[in-house]
Amino acid sequence: MTAKVPDRDTMVAEAKAKAGLDDFGDTWFFAHIDALIPALNGEAKLSDAGAAYAQDTIVTSLVNRLRFVEMFKQHPEINDEQVEVAAVVVGLPRTGSTMLHRMLAAAPGMTGCRWYETKNYVPFPGEERGNPEPRRAEAKVLLDYMCQAIPDLMSIHPMDIDQPDEELIIMGQLFSSTMIEGTFFVPSFARWLMEHDRVRVYHDLKQILKLLQWSDPSRKGAKWVLKTPGHLMGLDGVIEVFPEAKIVMTHRDPVQTVPSYSSMMVNLYGMSSDDVDRHAVGAVWLDRLAELLDTFMAEREKVGGRNFIDVLYTEQLSEPTKVGRRVLEQAGVIVTPEIEAGMAEWIEANKREDRAPHKYSLEDFGLTRAQVEEKFRAYREAFLEKVPA
Repeated sequence: MTAKVPDRDTMVAEAKAKAGLDDFGDTWFFAHIDALIPALNGEAKLSDAGAAYAQDTIVTSLVNRLRFVEMFKQHPEINDEQVEVAAVVVGLPRTGSTMLHRMLAAAPGMTGCRWYETKNYVPFPGEERGNPEPRRAEAKVLLDYMCQAIPDLMSIHPMDIDQPDEELIIMGQLFSSTMIEGTFFVPSFARWLMEHDRVRVYHDLKQILKLLQWSDPSRKGAKWVLKTPGHLMGLDGVIEVFPEAKIVMTHRDPVQTVPSYSSMMVNLYGMSSDDVDRHAVGAVWLDRLAELLDTFMAEREKVGGRNFIDVLYTEQLSEPTKVGRRVLEQAGVIVTPEIEAGMAEWIEANKREDRAPHKYSLEDFGLTRAQVEEKFRAYREAFLEKVPA
């Protein structure tokens, strides 16, 4: 018998007690929690530790929301922050999107959400503005634990508390991103998300970016680079809330990306469940990644390709700074020698050979090459045979 998480009211009460606050602002995301709980208590096959982890994830997310609402009450000037998003990287997982994101965000005058900020996007009570050491220290403890629990993590997805990472972690705390299905095996919740409003969360994300920008005065005047494959699910929200941003799609053959991502998911699901079916994971993510690409192609066609930039994985590996220059220039950034040097410095400091290789195969997940090629036929013909200029 699998372990269970409690009902929403119980976790809401726990969050209020921990935060010493009771105002969540607009509770639009409560419906998402209500849809998630049955999936966690059924499909996810949670271990005792997994159920505790899921409950803590939800409660911590609610605490952050309470602190977020309170921060705007205490500092209404945060609303005056002008957030400018230059680019949103949206390639499928394992397509080089992390490398591109971090390289762009490392350039002078650019910025991204740092990993420690994605875990706690609101300054802790009593934290001095511009001095996030308490949050950095907590993030370091968490990352050390994750590396012990998943020995292959750094090979699969290298992380550092100060490196830019995915705002899907923030959106996941509003129960509105692919982070949840990437942490727990909950395909029914993923289906529920696809059938409900995927735009509302982006309005909250923009407010959170204002808070991050206000909390760190060194970001004044910087342009944001956002990134997560999860944005493929909500491109209409990206386009509505960040109309000035270029949408950067990284392309790699799904024959490589599907088994790589399935391997990552098996490792992550193993943190919360003792009963992970590798073939079931492969089947679910084969369909889910294809659905995300179908959504991408439909949204792109809807706007006639406006604001989209394409990057081939092979091109990025061979000429990363050239790709970075092209993306930034198309995003309206004047690429100075300092910016180019900043990107080159990041590449030099983050070479792949410093990490162990990530090993996987389609067969590990009950999949075949022919099956993947057929599933992604339309995408491969449109974007891998000839990438639009």
